Amino acid sequence: MDALASIVRETLVVTALVTFPILGIATAVGIVVALVQAATQVQEQTITLLPKLVAVGAAVVVFGGAALEACARLFERAVFALPQIVRGGP
Repeated sequence: MDALASIVRETLVVTALVTFPILGIATAVGIVVALVQAATQVQEQTITLLPKLVAVGAAVVVFGGAALEACARLFERAVFALPQIVRGGP
């Protein structure tokens, strides 16, 4: 059961490391666009979509390789831990 707990813990860490930078960038862009909208008094809801889409796309391009590598390492560890998980031993 220790192997399963280790894989689950690592999965949560990898998920956080993969998603937080992209969510942070989307949030920052949303705040900047909201401030610009408040300053210019243009309250069109569709204006926020394009900058967020471009920023998230750029973030995926920048962080995508590292995220994919982290997911591949996690998958490899999970596959190698399968016998321990199935047997329930250390």
